[in-house]
Parts: sequence; structure tokens; C-alpha cells
Amino acid sequence: MPSTSPRLWIVATPLGNPGDLSPRAREVLETADLVLAEDTRRAAALFRRLGLPGRRFLSFYEQNEEERREEVLAALRSGAQVALISDAGTPLVADPGYRLVRACRREGIAVSPVPGASAPVAALSAAGLPPLPFTFLGFLPRDAGGRRALFRAYAAVPGSLVFFERKDRLAESLAVASAILGPREFAICRELTKTHEQFLLGRLEDGAELARDLLGEITVIIGPAEAPPDRADEEAARACLRALLGEGLKPREAAREAHARLTGWSAKELYALIPGLDA
Repeated sequence: MPSTSPRLWIVATPLGNPGDLSPRAREVLETADLVLAEDTRRAAALFRRLGLPGRRFLSFYEQNEEERREEVLAALRSGAQVALISDAGTPLVADPGYRLVRACRREGIAVSPVPGASAPVAALSAAGLPPLPFTFLGFLPRDAGGRRALFRAYAAVPGSLVFFERKDRLAESLAVASAILGPREFAICRELTKTHEQFLLGRLEDGAELARDLLGEITVIIGPAEAPPDRADEEAARACLRALLGEGLKPREAAREAHARLTGWSAKELYALIPGLDA
């Protein structure tokens, strides 16, 4: 153990590839007096897969974090070495635990991170989308209204958006994101570090179709908002409309055709220019 004084260790575990467990993380987990885990059965299976000796596990998840905190603090006060892990990756990034860390800080109990795998960072590093700045949204809300509200709140935030989503809600969530965020690049990063790792890159407008029938753990990156195309100047718009009307198109037809040819103008705006073309 790197320390003999009471300490809370925040230990990153592999996303899927056992080789990603760091030597330091192995040392901490091999000797910890108590291991906090969201699901103790999954934690025990992880230890077996990593070749680690069995430890004393204590369930620690969002619904019981409050009641567990005093028990964990008592163990630390008595001199225990406590390790906090998540099901996979770096704890606290999208999991409970920060209130425990805060309580330890208040009491002067040491807290040390043991860095390692992190799905948002791994996805950003290999997707080929702009990594800075980025905003991590964690797991999306379960209800459609909550997802809409979340995307609206972050629509104007610069940079890429990163989040986790369940495979059965992914297509719907991407359709909502497209409607609110507009045209953007995006990536579905699936089964990171595992045998069937996959990166699906494309346009957010096509995201719902790409998301169908996917399996496994999924991290999504939506790229930054795209700058609107340069608007054609008004004189160019007027010239285009005059030419189209000269070809015999009716005003509304000319406005629609000019909209297809010119950047930055709506058909409604172009139609409004027609009465003043002879001015």
C-alpha cells in the first residue's frame, strides 16, 4: 500500500480490457481494508477477472450514499484504507461519491486519486472530433422531456458535448439532439477497449438511423455548433430574383429557387425582396 495512514482511494478500473489496470491501482486494491462499489457482485467478478484477492466489499450507490457515509467515515477514522471504485472507469465522473470526498476533506482525512481509464476521455482521444473545450453531461435523463431540456440548456455552450446513453434510447435521444442542436458532426463510441470496439462517425442529422440495433456500452460525442454559411449580399439576391422572374417563374417559385441557389437567405426573406426589385 502506498500509504499507511487512513486514506480514501479513488481508483479507476478498466473499461473492459483488463490490461488497462495500472500497477498502482492493483497495489491499492490488493491491500485495501474496504472496497466501496456500486454493485458488489460485479465488483467481486471484476476482482476475479483481474486476478485480485477477494476483499471486503460494501455497496455504495446514489440511493444509499447518504446512509453509508458515516459508516465509511468511521472505518477511515479507525485507520482503514478504503478504495472507491465504479463499475468501470474513473469513479465520481458519472457516479456517486463526491459527498463522501467532501466529508473526508472536512475531517482532514486524506483522499488520493489513482488515475486510469475514463470513457469520455478515451472516446474523445480516438473519435477525431474537436476535443477542446468539451462538456461532459453524464447519463442523459430517462424521460424525453428531461433530455430536451438538457440539450436546450447546452445548445449555446461552445465545444463538444459528451454523454452516455442506453442503447434502447439512443436513436430517440439523437433525434432530439439533432432537432435542438442543429447540424453537427458526431460520433458513437461503442464498447471502448473491448473486442468489438467501434467508432461510428457521421452527421447528427443522420444519427438516429446510425444508432439503430447497436449493442454494448455507448459514449456519444456531438461536435461543436457549426458556423452558418456566409450570407450572399442583398444585391446578389436581387440579381438572382430578377433573372428567375425574367425566365417566367412566378414570385413564390422564384423565391424558392433563389433559396436553393443562395446561402444565408430563407425563401420568405427572398419573397419579401421581390416587390422592391424595380426600386
